[in-house]
Amino acid sequence: MVQKTQGRKVYKTMQGKQIDMDQLRQRNELTPAVGNAKINARGDELGPGGKIVRKKEDLLKDYYENNKGAPDELAVKKDLTDDWVEPQPVKKTTSTRSTKKVEEVVSEDEWVEDEDGNFVKKGE
Repeated sequence: MVQKTQGRKVYKTMQGKQIDMDQLRQRNELTPAVGNAKINARGDELGPGGKIVRKKEDLLKDYYENNKGAPDELAVKKDLTDDWVEPQPVKKTTSTRSTKKVEEVVSEDEWVEDEDGNFVKKGE
């Protein structure tokens, strides 16, 4: 499948002037970026006086050498026949709340339930 070459991005302003974005980007490629990033618009690392210390290609090369996407180790499957254990039946338990437990918790706490079902502090 043949990939189409994209034409230059030319925009027309409200006043009718034409702006070529690709040409503008190439013209300002070596201009230092605004802020404290110490890079230019291309991505090169800048030193004192705005001089290029390391090019973008070198930065990317160093990054990909140090940060590999895949781990160096190979995954090893565990042999399940050595540690095989007979499965145990699961007990079904039903949890029921007893009123004694609830009353004990409430009595230990400073909160008491009133007639409307709201919890209020003891003594109020």
